[in-house]
Amino acid sequence: MKYGRAGRKRVLDVAVAVAALVVSAPLLVLAVILIRLESPGHPIYRQRRVGLNGRPFELYKLRTMVAGAEHIGSGLALDAGDARITRVGAFLRRASIDELPNFFNVLRGEMSVVGPRPTVQVQVDRYTDRQRGRLSVRPGITGWAQINGRASLPWHERIELDLWYVEHGNLRLDLRILIRTLRMILHGEGLYKGETGGWREPPQSR
Repeated sequence: MKYGRAGRKRVLDVAVAVAALVVSAPLLVLAVILIRLESPGHPIYRQRRVGLNGRPFELYKLRTMVAGAEHIGSGLALDAGDARITRVGAFLRRASIDELPNFFNVLRGEMSVVGPRPTVQVQVDRYTDRQRGRLSVRPGITGWAQINGRASLPWHERIELDLWYVEHGNLRLDLRILIRTLRMILHGEGLYKGETGGWREPPQSR
């Protein structure tokens, strides 16, 4: 990846993560309280994701759905109006507040602020050899695919955008992505897969 010194990216990651967590601490506390009041279950959702060089890690998010939602209904697939999303969760997702705990993953060195969004093992298992190049950098909270359609993009297009970032990423591009991410959050763009976006689980054999 043509980024210059990896240390500079790590310094940017830590600086942004610390600042984000300090500023958002009161909001995180309030969100945790509201989640607990609305529905049973732990307010922090953990999910095993695949990171740098295929190493698994636990991703932290605020819970926006009913407990055990991944085992109910359409599983990993999610679209607007999904009954598994709580009322508080819908707001948290709309404002991307649910992803604030991702900054703890950044501090732990498991993620970067900017990079391809981390996926689950069942998705990685279906990567082609070329698509596995997506795992050659730390996954990010936001990224090139995120600001160019997010979840509304067809899966293969998201992968291609991420691969482009892996090949062309640099500090200037990261700053551009961060600025566009802030604008995207304000408008709530691309939150759900819609008709053509997102990854679709292969049909199960009977």
